[in-house]
Amino acid sequence: MEINLALGDLGRHLDSFREYLRLLARLQLRPNLAGKIDLSGVVQQTLFEAYQARSRFPSDADRQAAWLRRALANNLTDEIRKLRPKAKDRVKERSLEQALEASSSRLESWLASEESTPGHRAIHKEQLLQLADALLRLPDDQRQAVELHHLQGLSLAETGLCMGRSREAVAGLVFRGLKTLRALLNEKRGQST
Repeated sequence: MEINLALGDLGRHLDSFREYLRLLARLQLRPNLAGKIDLSGVVQQTLFEAYQARSRFPSDADRQAAWLRRALANNLTDEIRKLRPKAKDRVKERSLEQALEASSSRLESWLASEESTPGHRAIHKEQLLQLADALLRLPDDQRQAVELHHLQGLSLAETGLCMGRSREAVAGLVFRGLKTLRALLNEKRGQST
């Protein structure tokens, strides 16, 4: 689906990807790096680079998202490298880019529909952006449990280990998080009609 935007509209259009990119970055960041990297700054840098590359920025929505994911992977890699000595534990850019693609695919499959017309793909992308916004509105522990279990594909037990909670506690967080997420998304759909 081609998207033609005036210069001022491009900034607003790119800004609509902000929470989606922040979610993807959060999903890739190991817990030991969580407080050390400014994800908002990494996302802002990514959006700024897209704006600067406006003459070469793709007009197709799917290619725009792919371009932004690659730029995010590069910027996140740069930030991680700044934290680590050069000789120790080098970050592989390609693996981070692949991990971002995998997270994006999990997000998209979570919202998947059978139809694949341009109109359906546009609606699908809008739902993806709404999901990223809605996740931010969840309480932190519910958001983290949903992201780890559903978006990173960890089992409830693995999620519990990451969060320092029991499997049962995580199951409760995921259940409440999904229930709240559905309500937030339904509320958003009701506002857009």
